[in-house]
Amino acid sequence: MLLEQPTSILSKIYPKGIFRKNPDEHAVYLTFDDGPIPEVTPWLLDILDQYGVKATFFVVGDNVRKHPDVYRMVVERGHQIGNHTFNHVRGMRMRNHDYIDNVKKCDSLISTRLFRPPHGVLRRWTYRYMKDDFDIIFYDVITRDYNEKLKPEKVLEIVKKYTRNGSVIVFHDSLRSQKNLRWVLPKAIEWLKEQGYEFKQL
Repeated sequence: MLLEQPTSILSKIYPKGIFRKNPDEHAVYLTFDDGPIPEVTPWLLDILDQYGVKATFFVVGDNVRKHPDVYRMVVERGHQIGNHTFNHVRGMRMRNHDYIDNVKKCDSLISTRLFRPPHGVLRRWTYRYMKDDFDIIFYDVITRDYNEKLKPEKVLEIVKKYTRNGSVIVFHDSLRSQKNLRWVLPKAIEWLKEQGYEFKQL
């Protein structure tokens, strides 16, 4: 529970952070971290097109630099873009100014107000510095699709167990997650549609 769905303690640490959207609205927000990469992103875009779903992609700047054509595919298909730092850096392991510079380096390629910290944590000083310039997006449900020890059935179970009105749901656009993602994502979208959820962007 502490991993799949964050506690209210984190919302007190990051009071302007977005963990969940309107709890009175029967809608969910699909997000995908760590891309774009040619091995996964085009397939992912095709699945989203197939189901008529628009999502938010929190991209790593260095991947945008290496794969500009794949990044353009995400934008051209109408998906929202968020900043996930240039090098997928850990906020608790860097000096604050170095971390901010890494965020700005990514922003120079994509220019967005949306930011999600890798691993879901920021130093308080960094958070205070960034909160007025960015909408800092955390999550309400993390699927743990990146965990290669988890069977895809378990990942789908996480989606079904923790999703609720306004959930911001995290999947990963990465090599590490692709085995689980390819099995889970279509089934998760179908289940969410069966439950009557509307798919929205942040």
